[in-house]
Amino acid sequence: MKEIIFVVEEAPEGGHTARALEASIFTEADELAQLETQVRAAVICHFEESERTRIIRLHFVREEVIAV
Repeated sequence: MKEIIFVVEEAPEGGHTARALEASIFTEADELAQLETQVRAAVICHFEESERTRIIRLHFVREEVIAV
């Protein structure tokens, strides 16, 4: 695996969540810097060193509702 992609969204109760697309990894944090640390730690815990990717891509999704 060359890279792993996480979808990052704002959590309704505050903070952010990150969900991996191709692995069963989910984490959350109050601040973005904290989320990066959490994502990195989750990848390290989930994969053996020989299988671990060297690149983690965070894809930010932001939803806005606009009144008509």
